[in-house]
Amino acid sequence: MFDFNYIEWFKSFPPEMATAIIAMIPIAELRASLPIALVVYKLPLASAFFWSIFGNMLPVVFLVWLIGPVANFLIKRSKLAERFFEWWFKRVKEKFKQKSLKYGVQLALVLFVAIPLPLTGAWSGAVASFLFGIPPRRSLLLIFCGVVMAGIAVTLLTQTGIMMLD
Repeated sequence: MFDFNYIEWFKSFPPEMATAIIAMIPIAELRASLPIALVVYKLPLASAFFWSIFGNMLPVVFLVWLIGPVANFLIKRSKLAERFFEWWFKRVKEKFKQKSLKYGVQLALVLFVAIPLPLTGAWSGAVASFLFGIPPRRSLLLIFCGVVMAGIAVTLLTQTGIMMLD
């Protein structure tokens, strides 16, 4: 089984590096890294926010250009990869399609990434941008806007939770 105890995995790392690495992990992204940075590592808000955004965006830079070629390469060579990408692409399309019909593809991408729920972050946003034909440079800008919005939401939720505990 998977062990999602990020704090234990990265306890020997400097807090800033641990925050960035946690933010790079699919599903965790900045939804996990920001609260951990603020509550566990006690990083200042600006530092926690910067390292979470940086870590969340770093893999996206590569994903928006490589998801298509890598997926096609792996699908041709592995049934397991084919099943995984079919599942992932179908799931992202289903979650993204409603928003794209309502708001248009570009605004939908920002909102899709900005909502801090599982499977709607920057990684899935990169896949959605590929599936819906948004050019990589434009995708990066739109995903970055969504990540910043998600960061603000997670920060507010975390700060509210911290204040309620005090």
